[in-house]
Formats: sequence, C-alpha cells, structure tokens
Amino acid sequence: MSQQNDSVAQWAEKYATSTPQDILKLALQEYNNIAISFSGAEDVVLVDMAVKLNPSVKVFSLDTGRLHAETYKYLEEVRLHYNIELEVLFPQSQAVETLVREHGLYSFYNDGHQACCGVRKVEPLRRKLNTIDAWITGQRRDQSPTRSNVPVVQVDPAFSTPDHSLIKFNPLAEWSSEQVWAYIRENNVPYNALHAKGFTSIGCEPCTRAVLPNQHEREGRWWWENSASKECGLHSGNLAKA
Repeated sequence: MSQQNDSVAQWAEKYATSTPQDILKLALQEYNNIAISFSGAEDVVLVDMAVKLNPSVKVFSLDTGRLHAETYKYLEEVRLHYNIELEVLFPQSQAVETLVREHGLYSFYNDGHQACCGVRKVEPLRRKLNTIDAWITGQRRDQSPTRSNVPVVQVDPAFSTPDHSLIKFNPLAEWSSEQVWAYIRENNVPYNALHAKGFTSIGCEPCTRAVLPNQHEREGRWWWENSASKECGLHSGNLAKA
C-alpha cells in the first residue's frame, strides 16, 4: 500500500500541470476498477473526455431524493447522449425515514446541512467507493476556499481506510469555470437547464439557488452557512486544508 501511495505522490507532481485528458488517460490506464462521479458541468466535461478514451467507462450519480426536476431530466439526457450505463445510487430508505421523522424535512436551515447530506449523499457514496479502487471527480481549486489545494491525484483523505487506499483523480483541478464552459460550448456537451436560469453550482433543490452577477459560483449552495463549511461530505477531506 505504501508503494502505491508513493506512486500517487509521483503522479501528483508529474501531472500537476498536465491536461485533463492526459490525467484521465493515466487514471484509466492504471485502474480498471474506476468510475466517474457525475452530477454537474465539470463532471459532464470529464464524461465527454473519458468516453472518447474508453466508451465503456463507468459513471455513477447520487440521487438524494431531493434533486431539481431539471437535474433528473439532465441525468437521462447524458445517459442517452453518451450511450453509457449510468449507475444511480440511492440512500438507505430507513435512514431517510428516521432523519425526516426526528428532524423534519428542512432541519438543515437551522442546524446545518451535514446530517442530511450524511444520510442522503455520503452513506451511498461510501457504499459505492468501497467497491472500487479509484474514482474521478470534477473538483476545481477555484470553486471554493476548501478546494484551493486540491491536487490532480491523491489518496482520498475522506474515504480511504487502513485496508483500502482509495485513489482520487481530479483532472480539472487547475481549470477555471471559464475553461469548463468553453469546452462545453466547443464540444456541444449537454448541460443542466438550470444553468440558463442563473444556477452555477447545482445540488439538492432546497439547498441550491441561482446566484447574482459577480457572485462566486458556490454562493448559491448552503447560502445560510459560512463559506468555510460548504462541503457536503463527499469531499470532506478538503476541509482540513482550507
């Protein structure tokens, strides 16, 4: 395991300024049991790039049960557009029922989003990540203060265990939002209809809203909380580096 960790550190240094395509090529060559986490604009860029390298690339998404209607339509659009098998993950029904019974449907406005995200997002993601060796995400350093030090590849600090070093590739770490959208336009990549309504970072319906001109893209997520805590738990390893 330590040898693998050494390789990851070497890749992080060697590929620090490489193109996302080259980082994806590395990821898909080194790991067979690997999947892309897909939900939004950055992720669909990765799907577009990866399918050109391997049409059979594995892609999964989280359905929290509280997504926007536009997001559900978008998931299906991407599945059909790329002719991929999109694996949709769901939270444990009993855990959701307990959460709602004990705290209600909107407790996160008062006590923070972590408990709800833990049930609806983190637990199903953990179940998935326990079955693979590596995953690919659309994290970018300019998305939020908590992501400013994200490397292009790392041993996942949140989901690795003593018996399982999960490798995490972030091919778009160095890209800006402008570069993401330039790629989308130039390659006719499908995108969530909510982006045309002023939404920049899209999550669950109660926790996402459109942003005003010149607001940071993540200001539309959990707007009632401070920026240092704007992670749902999927990338909670970032928080120690904020």
